[in-house]
Amino acid sequence: MTFGGNLTAMPERTVTVNRKARHDFDILETYEAGLVLTGPEVKAIRAGKASLADAFARVQNGELWLLNLHIAPYDPVLQRDYDPQRPRKLLMHRREINRLAGLTAQKGFTLIPLRLYFNERGYAKVELGLAKGKRKVDRRREIMEREIRREIDRTLRSRR
Repeated sequence: MTFGGNLTAMPERTVTVNRKARHDFDILETYEAGLVLTGPEVKAIRAGKASLADAFARVQNGELWLLNLHIAPYDPVLQRDYDPQRPRKLLMHRREINRLAGLTAQKGFTLIPLRLYFNERGYAKVELGLAKGKRKVDRRREIMEREIRREIDRTLRSRR
């Protein structure tokens, strides 16, 4: 399948995943947003030089921004005054941005990037999660349940 000229459809390719997000937060809903990037930033992301570790999204002045996304400089291109953690604009429909603005205004809700990927047309996208922070007790309970499940699986496997 081709789109336009000689561009062919590529499979979706995940670049980086925010693994701590699902550990520290309860993800209530997920959204897909496009990223406004420069050429060297796209090349750096394709090379896997991006980190979502401390990143979060925020609605400011009716626009959605991704903050603290770290994209290391792309070495073959000389970039003066490059800021690897500059705020990057996210592209979503106006209705979705307004809805997210209302939801994140409520106490305890935040927007966390879950993964950064290229879709089948080659565009950089970020999967955002509407999240509510977990308390320490909830995390402990989750770890305990996981350990119990592993123990049950071990005993079932050993009896076979």
